[in-house]
This record gives sequence, structure tokens and C-alpha cells, in this order.
Amino acid sequence: MTRAKICGITRLEDALLAEALGAWALGFILAPGTKRYLEAEQIRPISEALGPFVVRVGVFVDTPPEIVLAQMQTARLQVAQLHGSEPPEWAAQIRRFYPVIKAFRLSGPARPDWLSYPADALLVDGVSPGSGQGYPLDWLAPLRPHPRLIVAGGLTPHNLQPVLELKPYAVDVSSGVEAAPRLKDPLKLRQFLAQVASSGTSRNQ
Repeated sequence: MTRAKICGITRLEDALLAEALGAWALGFILAPGTKRYLEAEQIRPISEALGPFVVRVGVFVDTPPEIVLAQMQTARLQVAQLHGSEPPEWAAQIRRFYPVIKAFRLSGPARPDWLSYPADALLVDGVSPGSGQGYPLDWLAPLRPHPRLIVAGGLTPHNLQPVLELKPYAVDVSSGVEAAPRLKDPLKLRQFLAQVASSGTSRNQ
């Protein structure tokens, strides 16, 4: 059963719409200097407005574990996504308190040794996350044995179907459902999430 994560949420109305349309998880960017960055204090009221069955994910880039843990608590988040070059020791420390998603950026085929990274799920992204840049799907082959592989990078409602046919644990989209950076497009959101549902993978099936 493939799930959908909508990342780069910055507005309450976008979060509530994504939840209503069937998103399993919402991602909030806690990496300063990025287009969709929010402070933990800004995320908290959005997180608190959501229902109990949508997962709130904090996205961090090379942030020390003690800061990750503090910001997760402040923002009322549930899963930590590590999107930089974090050493395994950092992930192990965070996993004592929260599940961890480890993201890897693809500039070529995935490396089999990534399978041994201490994480609850692995996410593969384009070389420039949030840019809408994709990669050949055959680059994913070394990671296909992982039971919780999340596919991101350049996904849109128009190119999602081949990814769904791979039956990953989840798909992850940010810029592909935006009208502009930080602003989700309701029609694109609806189209993207409807495809995940129609592939026989919605939470209601």
C-alpha cells in the first residue's frame, strides 16, 4: 500500500486540504535558508490543528540531534526526516525518541550500502531537493529490497503513474503540487492524491 506525503507545507489551509484529500503525512521544512523554511514555533499551530491520523514530519539538514529533538517537541512533530549528510550516530540518537526517515540525493544510481543506514524508512530525492528535478527510475534498483522506500524528486500529477507501478512504501511531493513556492495548488493536490488513491493504495482501502 503506497502512501502519500505532501512536503513543504507552510500554511494551515494547505495542511488541512492535504489532510482532507487523503495525505498520510505532511512535511515541514526546518532547514534555515531554504524556500519553504518555517520556524518550529510557526509549525506548532498548524500541527495542533491537524487530526490524529495524519503524520507530522520535520525535515532537517545537518542539524545536531539535540536541536532536532528540541525543535520536534516545540513544533509538535512525530517523525524526523534527515535530508543532509548526517552520520549514522545522529540518526541512532534521534531514533531513541522519534522514528527517522533518511533521505539520500541521487546524482547516479543508489548505493546498496545505504540499506544499512539506521533509519525506519529511506527516501530518495533528486540532486537538488525541492527543485522539481527528477532522475531515471532505474537508479532506484539497489534500494528496492528496502521495505519502506519513499520516492521523491520531480514528481507531479503527470509523471506519478510509473512510480506508483513500482509500489513503493510512499511517494513524496513538494514543488510538484505548488502554484508557487510555499503555496500549494488545490487542483494539483487533488490530482496527485487521487492518483495515489486510484492505484488501489488509499488509506480507506
